[in-house]
Amino acid sequence: MSVEKVKNYLKKFGLEGRVKEFDESSATVELAALAIGCEENRIAKTMAFDLKGEPILIVFAGDAKVDNHKFKEKFHTKATMIKPDELSEKVGHAMGGVCPFDIKDNVKTYLDESLKRFDTVYPAAGTSNSAVKLNIEELENACQNFTEWVDVSKIP
Repeated sequence: MSVEKVKNYLKKFGLEGRVKEFDESSATVELAALAIGCEENRIAKTMAFDLKGEPILIVFAGDAKVDNHKFKEKFHTKATMIKPDELSEKVGHAMGGVCPFDIKDNVKTYLDESLKRFDTVYPAAGTSNSAVKLNIEELENACQNFTEWVDVSKIP
């Protein structure tokens, strides 16, 4: 059901036809890269954080890790992830399908600088077996409640 909602959301950007659904899981960076047939770093993983009681999403490149020091510098609090069983209620998508499309109205979305290394990336599309191919400009334009680009990651 959630993939249909994401397709409907992406329709206003003319991107709904890019959503791919897989027979196998794409719930992790590794599984998504296998399902799509791309490098893991091109998976645009969306992570949900509790920011002083408010949910936020940050989309990172697949190989990026949260840099706790940079996160605290930017947001003035430590990085605290939203618990998996609270994702649907607080963000609008369940674990494995969290994406910056068709989310709750109060959720701000940020894009991490780690994504800018790529022409195209693959965020999830609302389920644990879906993805959508987008260039960086399309991703920024389609992100619901896009707030700003941030640099809160480290690349191993």
